[in-house]
Amino acid sequence: MLSNMACSLILHKRITTTTAKAKALKMYVEPLITKSKEDTTQNRRVVFSYLKDKESVSELFRDVSPKIADRPGGYTRILKIGNRLGDDAEMCILELVDYNENMLAAKDDKKASSRRRRGAKKKTEGAVAAKSQAATVVDEPAKEVASESTEEGKE
Repeated sequence: MLSNMACSLILHKRITTTTAKAKALKMYVEPLITKSKEDTTQNRRVVFSYLKDKESVSELFRDVSPKIADRPGGYTRILKIGNRLGDDAEMCILELVDYNENMLAAKDDKKASSRRRRGAKKKTEGAVAAKSQAATVVDEPAKEVASESTEEGKE
């Protein structure tokens, strides 16, 4: 069962299954993906002994491994989607991390915007602004005292 699910995951990049099966499959497929980083005959034979499917092995070494070459681990992601209607089993989506275009696009948008919460400014700008406000606060009472003394002299 794990071999078939791993082949489906590699070919389709995303599968829907129960959470327990997804966790077991994650432990099964991640070492195979790590083996695929180095394309040698021995690694292909080891992966083929687990998967027993020539198409998925070639897909893994040809398409998946170049995308995950710089990633040190964590090649899959489990997204919980609720419970199944028939037997109330907890369902999830197991997917390869670098193949979810929606999440990759959202990550790029976050990096591009780089907004801060509540309009807070950077620390250096905030420190300069605080110093200038402190200087104006100190200057204002002196102006008031000077204006009061001129008003007293007029009376």
